[in-house]
Amino acid sequence: MPSNAILEQKKQTVSDLAELLKNSPAGVLVNYSGITVEDDTKLRAALRGAGVKYMVMKNTLTGRACDEVGLGEMKQYLSGMTAIAISENDPVAPAKVMKQYAEKIESFEILAGYLDGAVVDKNTVISLADIPSKEVLIGKILGSLQSPLYGLAYVLQAKIDKDGGEAAEA
Repeated sequence: MPSNAILEQKKQTVSDLAELLKNSPAGVLVNYSGITVEDDTKLRAALRGAGVKYMVMKNTLTGRACDEVGLGEMKQYLSGMTAIAISENDPVAPAKVMKQYAEKIESFEILAGYLDGAVVDKNTVISLADIPSKEVLIGKILGSLQSPLYGLAYVLQAKIDKDGGEAAEA
């Protein structure tokens, strides 16, 4: 039987993970078997750069933390060598980085994820990863707003050029 100190340490680990899950907008659960140390190092660096925490933890502890925050459905994916990537503020970041590595490494597999407190399947995580970045979306919106204004400016300039720059007399 484990000592009280070990039990308290495990309870604290579960509590810490539950707090991270509760305060994050999204996360991704992966099977990381077959990843080399070199690829794992690159993966962790990419995740840190995107503001994502990546943890390898016992499946039972992860399952308990998921239960605490209402993500109990995720326990069905907790078998084998699993790791969880938890976003601190960008709901798309963990999905994007994990999808890149799942495409590069054959044995690395996205299992599931969560988004705004709901468990989502692998296909939803992949769809989330395909969403353009916030900057790209803002650029598209600004471009669509500018297009009619440019059109109006060209029409007005054409009218001025046609009239020879003179003001129309009423």
